[in-house]
Amino acid sequence: MTITVRELVHYPVKGCAGTATDSVRVVGTGLEHDRTFMVVDAEEGAFRSQRTHPAMAAIKVTVLRSGAALALSAAGVEPLLLEVDVDGPRRDVSMFDHPLGAAVDQGDTVADWFSEVLGAKSRLVRAAPGFDRDGWGETPGKLNFADAHAVLVTSTASLDDLNARIAARGDADAVPMDRFRPNIVLTGKDEPHFEDRVRRMTLGSVELAHSVRATRCSVPLVDQTTGLRKGPEPVRTLATYRREAQYGNRVSFGVKNAVVCEGVVGVGDVVTVHSLVTP
Repeated sequence: MTITVRELVHYPVKGCAGTATDSVRVVGTGLEHDRTFMVVDAEEGAFRSQRTHPAMAAIKVTVLRSGAALALSAAGVEPLLLEVDVDGPRRDVSMFDHPLGAAVDQGDTVADWFSEVLGAKSRLVRAAPGFDRDGWGETPGKLNFADAHAVLVTSTASLDDLNARIAARGDADAVPMDRFRPNIVLTGKDEPHFEDRVRRMTLGSVELAHSVRATRCSVPLVDQTTGLRKGPEPVRTLATYRREAQYGNRVSFGVKNAVVCEGVVGVGDVVTVHSLVTP
């Protein structure tokens, strides 16, 4: 079977809605514009997440003029056009209690906008010039403000299998792929979770290498259209067959990858697998 790219999505502001695209440049830190911005607590600089602020899912972000501006919109507030400050005042930020250094604060207007939408005092920051952050795992790679790795890959076969298991329980609707917030969705292979076994692959002119399986918290419980927590699926069903003992018995879905060769990838591109481990 021929494996191809089904979907490409980048998330300009960490935790906010994704933007689907037909073609994208992939740089060393992931899809271009992916998680370049982050919403943080106005006092402590700690990142905000759908884990505690599910409404972030329904905040729409459009990158304009190659990243020079952002268009922001959310229900109940006026949309905002942000002229991006690439190299302005700095603010120390952190993620999961780990300091990330100084990021570029984007000013009071957008800070007030996010504070109103989320009901909590917030600031928006951008990765500063020269920002250098390592991932971890089999191939660590580099990244911006993603949790710990550059590119999240899932497959339609894995989602189909999960939804079949949910249906067998008879008490919940199927979940869409956006619950898992992937960057790249693959199709054309019938084996669920075959992406777990891929160690190196080329998509378009981009080469990715395996870092770790993607363990999951509460974010897949959030409806990515409404920004409301629904639960208990898909986490409840994943817990019956996708526990990862080496990661505190958390459930997993999808894999995280590092970028080892930059380039361009498009929807429909054929995926060439260079290295595959046995089940």
